[in-house]
Amino acid sequence: MTELAKVQQSRECKVPAAILAVGTANPSNCINQEDYPEFLFRVTNTHHLTNVKEKFVRICEKSAIKKRYFHLNEEILKQNPALCSYGAASLDPRQDLTIEMIPKLGMEAATKAIEEWGQSKSTITHLIFCSLSGVDTPGADLRLLKMLGLRPSVNQVMLYNLGCYAGGTVLRIAKDTAENNPGARVLAVCVESTIASFRAPSEDDPVYLVSKALFGDGAAAMIIGTALPNATIERPIFQIISSSQSVLPDSDRAIEGHHRKVGLTMWISEKVPAYIATDLEEILVEAFGSINVTDQNIIFWAVDPGGRRILDCIEARFALGKEKLRASRHVLEEFGNMVSACVFFILDEMRRKSIEERKATMGEGMELGVLLGFGPGLTVETVVLRSVPIVTG
Repeated sequence: MTELAKVQQSRECKVPAAILAVGTANPSNCINQEDYPEFLFRVTNTHHLTNVKEKFVRICEKSAIKKRYFHLNEEILKQNPALCSYGAASLDPRQDLTIEMIPKLGMEAATKAIEEWGQSKSTITHLIFCSLSGVDTPGADLRLLKMLGLRPSVNQVMLYNLGCYAGGTVLRIAKDTAENNPGARVLAVCVESTIASFRAPSEDDPVYLVSKALFGDGAAAMIIGTALPNATIERPIFQIISSSQSVLPDSDRAIEGHHRKVGLTMWISEKVPAYIATDLEEILVEAFGSINVTDQNIIFWAVDPGGRRILDCIEARFALGKEKLRASRHVLEEFGNMVSACVFFILDEMRRKSIEERKATMGEGMELGVLLGFGPGLTVETVVLRSVPIVTG
C-alpha cells in the first residue's frame, strides 16, 4: 500500500459525526407576548397608531408564542433613540450593540456546552460561528476564541447573514469537518438577536408587524465529533447521518432580508408555509434515500418553528400525530423564533423530555429523525439524525 493510500485509508470515517453536547443561552430580559404590544408602542411613542396596534395585538395573540427574550430593554433604547424610529439612519448604533453582545451570549452557551461535554477546551480543533447580524472584521468567531481562551491554531469559520436555515448549514459543515479530520472536535455556535431589526411600527409596512411578533434573541452551542455511542468519556446525543440543502422552485422572493441605513429590513411572504408543504415530501424522500420511511410518524421531527402556520402545514401535509412537533411548538411558545439557534433548542428540549419520560433514546423513543431549517432562497436544510440510546448513571 502506498503512503498516499495509507493516508486516504486513515481518513475514512468509520463512525458518523455526532452531537456530543448542547448548551443554550438567552438574555435576561424576558417579555410576555401578551405584554409585548404595549411595550413596543410605548418605547417607540406610537400609541397614536391605534389601528396598527390593534392589528399587532391580534397577530401576537395568534402567534402561539408565550414569551420571548431580548437584549434590548427600555434603558438601552433610551440611550439609542434612533432604534425607536421607523426610518432613522441607525445602522451604526445597531452594529455597535450587536458586535459587543453577540460573542458574549455565544460564550455563555459555549461554556455550558463545554461543561456538559466534560473534556478540556484545549482539544477543540475547529470553531464555527453563525449569526444573522453583527457583521464585522475581525468577526465574532475570533472574539469568542479569545474570550474562551481557545488555542490560536483552532480553525475558524464565520457564517453571517444566512437566516433560519443556518442551523442545518452549521451541522452540515461540522459533520464534514469532523468526519474528514480524524480526532477533530468542533465547537459550533449560533447567536441571533433582534437588535438589527427592531424599529417603530408603521402604517406603511404591515409585513414588519408579523416579523416583530415572531423573533427573539438566543444562542446555542454544540460540540461535534466522531465518537462511538457506547463511549464512556464522551456520550453522543444524536449522530448526524446525512445532510443536504435544497432551494425550492419559484420561491425566489419568499423571504428576503436587506441591511440598510435603518437596520435589517425583512420581507416574509404569506405563501412560505404552502411552498414548504408542497415540496417537502420530495426532499425527505431524497434525504432518507434507501431508508424506506413509509410512515412519517415513525421518525422524530426537529422542525425550525419559523411560525405557527409552518408547523401546522407540515403537520397536516404528513398527517403527523400531535406529539410529533411537540418540541418545535414548545420552543416557539417559550422563546419565539431565534433564527439559526432554534433547531438546537429543539434538540435540547427533545433530549430533556426523553430523559424525563424515561424513553429508550433521545429522539422521544424513535431511532431516526429529521432536522429541518427554512430560510431565504427559499432554502431548506435537511439533516437526518440517529438518536443515541440514553445512558443512565
